[in-house]
Amino acid sequence: MFTFFPLNSLFLMFFAISILGFTTSCQKRLIICKISFLGVDLNSSCTRFCSLWIRILEGGYSKENTSAGKDELLEGSHELKQTSDKPLQDLSVVRYSVNSAALVADADLHPLKGQSNFEPVFRSGSCAEKGPKQYMEDEHVCIDDLLIHVNEIAGSTSPAAFYGVFDGHGGTDAALFVRNKILKFIIEDPCFPMCLETALKNAFLKADYAFADDSSMDISSGTTALTALMFGRTMIVANAGDCRAVLGKRGRAIELSKDHKPNTASERHRIEKLGGVIYDGYLNGQLSIARALGDWHMKGPKGSACPLSAEPELQETLLTEDDEFLIMGCDGLWDVMTSQCAVTMARKELMLHNDPERCSRELVREALKRNTCDNLTVIVICFSPDPPPRTEIPPTRICRSISVEGPNLLKSVLESNS
Repeated sequence: MFTFFPLNSLFLMFFAISILGFTTSCQKRLIICKISFLGVDLNSSCTRFCSLWIRILEGGYSKENTSAGKDELLEGSHELKQTSDKPLQDLSVVRYSVNSAALVADADLHPLKGQSNFEPVFRSGSCAEKGPKQYMEDEHVCIDDLLIHVNEIAGSTSPAAFYGVFDGHGGTDAALFVRNKILKFIIEDPCFPMCLETALKNAFLKADYAFADDSSMDISSGTTALTALMFGRTMIVANAGDCRAVLGKRGRAIELSKDHKPNTASERHRIEKLGGVIYDGYLNGQLSIARALGDWHMKGPKGSACPLSAEPELQETLLTEDDEFLIMGCDGLWDVMTSQCAVTMARKELMLHNDPERCSRELVREALKRNTCDNLTVIVICFSPDPPPRTEIPPTRICRSISVEGPNLLKSVLESNS
């Protein structure tokens, strides 16, 4: 229950806008949604006016379309002045709620102006090999069409997908448990799908705690976790450990995750601040990674800060026509291959046969040729039904410069011979 003094819709709207600069992206949109549910008569002009302010505060307008945004704001404010004489509504006692599925559907029906018309088509292929190791401890998941699995986003028409790579150690229990539970924890989180970043972070921690509570599991086993969640053009990569996600952008490799090794500066600082030590690159002399789920023999009570963290780092990307594919792989691949090498090889393969599964097999085969010492898991996700286009390399123009002394010397020689 909420009680409000009788304020007109225009004043309430500007009150909300005045605090938008101090909120997150999710909170900004939630404020506008809550106002609309308060019974205030926010017509389409008012809603568009608020949405434009949100986009500008979020940096959604570029130099090219800022002027267009200003024109829309002026138009919206003019319409608001014309409708502000409506009688005030009784807001003494109001109950409201926000339906996430309705908001997702509304975003599909009213896309923001100035955005690209590009809509990705997700298709993937994967390959996993135990390599030179005696046991296979990796797990992975590929869901190209998430909409048929998740009721919360059933009203959405935008494509959605989910992928994950889980590199286990000390047995298969942790990797298998997280692989089977992580998506369930994401979609059951109260923040899903309104705030995907928060839902992902919560899901990683919940999976870690749930694994500790499962008496049928060997809680001393552990796993890294790398996931990629796609909604329309928005892709969010979450990583805890040393698996890696690399975006192929017109042949360039863009790393979307950081390898959480104990010796990296940021991880070393965090570990030492929490009382951990690093011996020869190993956390507490036992683990070659700084973040993992499971490994409860190295962690304190649930909820306490410890050197071995299960919290993921997130990277959000807005996909464009230049983004061709994503490679997700465990450290068995990246120990013997650079990100750029993998992207170059994958692009060449996709141009030949346009098959992401065959492409993932070729990457695994190449890593084995290079004598990797670990299990191998690779997922290749394409964002278009078409193969990558051939890149045109413009011909090099040969430019020669002649110093001023050269012509002067030639002139003096010619004059002396005449």
